[in-house]
Formats: sequence, C-alpha cells, structure tokens
Amino acid sequence: MTSSTPTSPLAALSHVVSFALVVGGGSGLLHEWWGWLHFMGFVRFLVPDGYEVYGYVVMVVVGAAVGAAGGALDERSRG
Repeated sequence: MTSSTPTSPLAALSHVVSFALVVGGGSGLLHEWWGWLHFMGFVRFLVPDGYEVYGYVVMVVVGAAVGAAGGALDERSRG
C-alpha cells in the first residue's frame, strides 16, 4: 500500500546511505572471502589495511542501523 505523504529528505538520505553501506560491505566481504564480486570498489578506502573483514562487517551493521533509523524517522513523520 502506498502513501501520498512524501518521504522526508533526511529519511531518504538515510535510506541511500544505508543501501550504500550494506551493499558495499556485503560486496567487500564476498571479495575478501572468495575473491570475486568487488561491486563497489570505493569501500576499500574506508577500511584500514589488515582489518578488511572487520571493517566490512561493521559497514553492514552500521548500514542496517542507519536504515532502521531512517525507517523510524519516516514512520514518525507520517504520524
């Protein structure tokens, strides 16, 4: 069911950031574990050398948290 109330700009931005973090972290994990699917190459600059797996896991967790916060903002603004 769709709503006629538009999404707030902050909620929309949080959804975009969440998507980038979750997909980037997931593709980074796949690249580290199996050596393929390095979909979003810029995320390698966000994690320190030697801690790639931990950094990508943190990216996925933070992305999920940002997405949940954006969803809560969206629900709160719709009342």
